[in-house]
Amino acid sequence: MSDRGYRPPRVLTPLREHLRETFWFAPTLTLICAVALWLVASALDEQIVAHLQDERAYDQIKDLVSLAEDTKTIVTTVSSAMMTFIGVVFSISLVAVQMASGQLTPRVVRIFVRSRISKLTLSVFLATFVFSLLVLSSYESTIDPRRVGTIPILQSVLTAVLVGLSLLLFIAYVSSTLRLMQVGPVVDRITRDSLHVLRRMPMAGPREGTLPAETGQVPYEGRAGVLRDVNVARLVRAARRQGVVLRLIPRLGDFVVPGTPVLAVHGKVAPARHALRYTVSVGVERTLHQDLAFGLRQLSDIALRALSSAVNDPATAVQCLDRIVQFLAVVAELPLGVVHHRDRKGAVRLVQDVPGWADLVDLGFEEIRRCATDSPQVTRRLLAGIDDLVRLAGPERQGPLVRHRALLVQAVERAVPEAAERAFALLPDRQGIG
Repeated sequence: MSDRGYRPPRVLTPLREHLRETFWFAPTLTLICAVALWLVASALDEQIVAHLQDERAYDQIKDLVSLAEDTKTIVTTVSSAMMTFIGVVFSISLVAVQMASGQLTPRVVRIFVRSRISKLTLSVFLATFVFSLLVLSSYESTIDPRRVGTIPILQSVLTAVLVGLSLLLFIAYVSSTLRLMQVGPVVDRITRDSLHVLRRMPMAGPREGTLPAETGQVPYEGRAGVLRDVNVARLVRAARRQGVVLRLIPRLGDFVVPGTPVLAVHGKVAPARHALRYTVSVGVERTLHQDLAFGLRQLSDIALRALSSAVNDPATAVQCLDRIVQFLAVVAELPLGVVHHRDRKGAVRLVQDVPGWADLVDLGFEEIRRCATDSPQVTRRLLAGIDDLVRLAGPERQGPLVRHRALLVQAVERAVPEAAERAFALLPDRQGIG
């Protein structure tokens, strides 16, 4: 693949990704929208009543008042039942997520947190509850058509619409939560997210000339944590304005502490500290926003837990190996290593070190290989996957694969003394045993 160069990402991309890692933003925004919707509906109801009073259509006002009295009972029931419904549904859901994290890996919780259907469901439930409370405040005690200020007919209709939408989302939410408890959908989601990261990141191009001499380093200032992502657009702009090249010292996913160098400056004087503010994001755990290796880390964790003596589920490990092989097959022919981010004129402004081919192969196979010697199902699938990757990878990338295959064969020969069982365990099979 040719070097695609640097295309500045949308400015809101890092912010959007960080907000997707939270569970408060969408419900809060929806509550604000619910209040705004109620204000608009309340104003329209007042205009309708005022228009009927101007037309002296008192009989129609009496009919609307009578209808409003009937709808008030429904709205009251909705407002009293919705909060209880929210508590019961999400309590059960959190238990299901806890079970999934215990059986697979705690990192699957991020799938639940980032799930759009989960956030949308909670948002609509809360919006329905708040909207129904606001509608109840619009009902008036008077029934005199000349003195009625508003009749919440439109508001009641919108409440019914929100209730219907809540029921539909509840069905979709239950289906989504049940899928989270299944291995196949979880590993498929992790793989798709990893491939999405791969498509977004610029590939390493041909080897560039040597960088200018290093003139300084920028230390990290903030709380210790995991390097989640960097704001590439801001770093490129800061480097372009100062006429320098910046090099990201730690890899994404590394743990950084205050005072450690995070950026190296090549060229002139280092950019001012305020120009580099909010360019590096550090959190308590890794994310898949820009971290190419985090998907393989999660798949490997699920496979290792499945191979533990407490779980002993080799079929799950085989499913993880399927996805690991799928991901490695995609990157088998892609340029990896150092990535050069460019400005609009094509000049290199940011140099970033990403995992190479050997790093990804080791991450995907090393730990699983060490734990797989007692499971012929896993050894057979691992051998088949390595053989497939050897055929796809070029000669310069076959070394790590051949090494892992040789180490696996040696481990099985040491662990399985019987020749027949050893031959069975070393027979490549894409389904393991079937």
